[in-house]
Amino acid sequence: QVQLVESGGGLVQPGGSLRLSCAASKFTLDYHVMGWFRQAPGKEREGVSCISSSDGSAYYLDSVKGRFTISMDNAKTTVHLQMNSLKPEDTAVYYCAADRGMVLTTIPQTYHYWGQGTQVTVSS
Repeated sequence: QVQLVESGGGLVQPGGSLRLSCAASKFTLDYHVMGWFRQAPGKEREGVSCISSSDGSAYYLDSVKGRFTISMDNAKTTVHLQMNSLKPEDTAVYYCAADRGMVLTTIPQTYHYWGQGTQVTVSS
């Protein structure tokens, strides 16, 4: 069964950093777009970043540009989200997702597989 498993969440102070990872099992990420989404309590799920496995092109939500970096390992089995200069408003459950398409998108309905989510809390 296809699975995506996130790790790396936790509690961090404002200005700190976290690195989230998403490992794929039973499939490689070739010909996929991988996305990171987040959902805070009472808010809709929003797309934070996504990356194309075919050419490495990436998209970032305006509010995370310059602070977050998405990457994929050479084996195309794991995608990472490096989060620096974290702010309290970054607090949310973060999900990774895989889309079998080739076009960068942050529309949740286009993604076929989802991880279980990992909590990120930014607080002093």
